[in-house]
Amino acid sequence: MVHFKKKKIKGKYYTYAVRSIRLPNGQITKLYKLVKNLNEVSLQELELFFDEKEAEAYVKYTQKHHEIFKLPDKNAINKIEKMRVEYRKIVSKLSSNQLKDLFDRFTVNFTYESNAIEGNSLTLKDVAIVIYENTTIKGKMLREIYETRNSREVVDLILRKRFSVNKKDIFRMHSMLVKDMGIPEGYKTVPNYIHGRSVITVPPEKVQEEMQRLLDWYAKKKDTVHPLQLATHFHGRFEGIHPFEDGNGRVGRFLLNIILINAGYPPLIIRRTQRISYFNALKDFDGEKNVTIERFLYERLKETHEKFFKIYFKYLK
Repeated sequence: MVHFKKKKIKGKYYTYAVRSIRLPNGQITKLYKLVKNLNEVSLQELELFFDEKEAEAYVKYTQKHHEIFKLPDKNAINKIEKMRVEYRKIVSKLSSNQLKDLFDRFTVNFTYESNAIEGNSLTLKDVAIVIYENTTIKGKMLREIYETRNSREVVDLILRKRFSVNKKDIFRMHSMLVKDMGIPEGYKTVPNYIHGRSVITVPPEKVQEEMQRLLDWYAKKKDTVHPLQLATHFHGRFEGIHPFEDGNGRVGRFLLNIILINAGYPPLIIRRTQRISYFNALKDFDGEKNVTIERFLYERLKETHEKFFKIYFKYLK
């Protein structure tokens, strides 16, 4: 929000437009713009000016406090921070009903795409019916219905920032996801495999240790690694561990968005049509070629922001 303030400098009064922002470390900083004539000032122009300055402030913070990762787009960090500002602006300007509608639409799309990656045969329309009408679909397996219904509950809580990255919440998400599906809760007790990837997942007896190591890494790095890179590497390592008997891909994508949303960035959607590229990126990550998945998820973040959140906001105007 922009407000105006008078400052006395060398005996003369000047009017400034001011916006206060909170940096990732909690520090409040103020952005200023000199206003020569209040009667001629455009609030829309001021908002655009401060949006740019806010994104610049986040870029400077990132350059100072985060390990910078390389992406093919040399202006990637600037674009990521601009997305952050735009997403916050979109969410803040929507009415409660509009925000609910936006999040409902995201939930349907994310749930459909994430489940389809794992082989769920429900169409986008089927998913909307299950979520909005809480009913079954004739000719579809109950398992597909349950995982759709259950995913909706998890995504709703993610968008409202009700999960953190810790063992308790990861178990809670998995428990919610597999409810009524006959899938064991908690860490796996028998080995599992990842179709299409040569990586050998962590054996059951070492899952507890490896997951704790991953969570310790996250706690250590969350203030020094950019949130998108943090989410990317956490996701890749989580999928390599494959800690549960089933539901690892879905829980992994939940966690990916939890890290982004909790840090103030828009969530992303990986579409079923991108399944092969996604699996290939994870395969490269297994082979310690991190750049593929970093680029892949950067593109998904841009795509989701531009084609989902910005488009929604544009047509409300």
